[in-house]
Amino acid sequence: MTDKLATVKDTFLDRVGRRLARRLRDPSSGYQPYTPSDFPTLCRILQPGDVLLVEGGERISNAIKYLTQSTWSHAAMYVGDVLPLPEDRRERPRLVEVNLGEGCVAVPLSKYETFNTRICRPVGLNDTERDQVVQFMISNLGLRYDMRNIFDLARYFLPTPPVPVRWRRRMLAFGSGDPTRAICSSLIAQAYQGVRYPILPERRQGGSEYAEQELLHIRHHSLFAPRDFDLSPYFRVVKPTLEGGFDFRELVWEDHLDKGKEGA
Repeated sequence: MTDKLATVKDTFLDRVGRRLARRLRDPSSGYQPYTPSDFPTLCRILQPGDVLLVEGGERISNAIKYLTQSTWSHAAMYVGDVLPLPEDRRERPRLVEVNLGEGCVAVPLSKYETFNTRICRPVGLNDTERDQVVQFMISNLGLRYDMRNIFDLARYFLPTPPVPVRWRRRMLAFGSGDPTRAICSSLIAQAYQGVRYPILPERRQGGSEYAEQELLHIRHHSLFAPRDFDLSPYFRVVKPTLEGGFDFRELVWEDHLDKGKEGA
């Protein structure tokens, strides 16, 4: 009887969890990319092992951006061409990410063609280490998110909770259970920890007491947010437009076009 009740309870919680997850993944009203995307250049610049940060447009994205005080709400790893083409010959999946309600999945790069993105690149990895990081992500494909962990879902329905700033980051850890947490960047952090590559800086003297406490808290829970790759001193921010050879003199400004029309 006890086992039967436990099964009924798990089924009920799983059903409720799936409903909450669907609502959290609804598009956020009014989301518009701030800058136009140069998608072809992005495709050329990315390298295996790069972390692609995304300014998401879902309801859960707003909550994560608020709690982490950051533009970035999602992180995925670029794995290059190691994954096979789909049987229907559609675009090859080149990103591995963890999504709420889906778990760890592989998706095509075009999924984020119209989103604001940022490339964060680890510096100094050799080919073996880079391959190890990529293979870790691929080996976790299919990892599912446990919908019975209601606390992991319910916390995101309060995108602006009335709590002090110093506690917001810690709300991400509330109810979290590894490896079923919703935060996408935690699996990426584990991949880099596997080759002992640093993400957050070492503790230094002279910092604020709050910063030191938060750093220790994040390490203890192994809960990394997307912004940590952006702020890390060990990841280089790569801007596709600049990497492709930018020359501001080649830009055509609107006022120049107007002058040309006047002289015609």
